Formats: sequence, C-alpha cells, structure tokens
Amino acid sequence: MAVPRSRVQCRIFSSTFNPDRTRTGNKVLRERLKGPSIAAYYPRRVATFKDLKNLYPDLETWDDDEEDRLEHIGFLKARGKGAPKKKRTGSGKQEHPRTPKGFLR
Repeated sequence: MAVPRSRVQCRIFSSTFNPDRTRTGNKVLRERLKGPSIAAYYPRRVATFKDLKNLYPDLETWDDDEEDRLEHIGFLKARGKGAPKKKRTGSGKQEHPRTPKGFLR
C-alpha cells in the first residue's frame, strides 16, 4: 500500500518517484543555472591589440605587454633557460606525445 500512496504524493508535490532510492542527480538538475549570473558578473571583453591587428593588418600597433613578453623570452633563451624545442620525427612531422612507437594512426 505504501508504493501507490507515495507515487500519488510524488505526482501531487511534483517530485520524482524513486522507490529504490537510487542516486539520480535530480537534486543537482533542479538547481538554478549558474552560468548566466556568473557571465553577468564579469565585464564584457573589450577589443585587444591582437583583435585590432587582425582587423587592420596594415595598421602599425605597439603592444607593450607582448613586447615585454618577447623580450623576457629572449633573455631566458640567451641564458639557456627557454622552453625546449619540440621533438621531431624522421619524416619531419611532429610525433603525438601519447602515441606508442609502433602504433599507426
């Protein structure tokens, strides 16, 4: 008698009928979505130097942050502390890092 009554209760109170009490994730799915409120919190993105360069290639722009980054990388490479070169195979293609040696793609 308990199962039919609980089924009716679930229909009345708009809840999910789950007599086995299995975990369904229904509690999480009923929550409000967080994406729109998080997106509204951050200000909209404005145009960057990279966007201007892509839009107007002949326009000469000066990006101080990019120049500083390139200068810093140059100093590191001069001291031998830069990023290592990528591994190349005999055919000139770059090998996938997780592919076993005898594996054909």
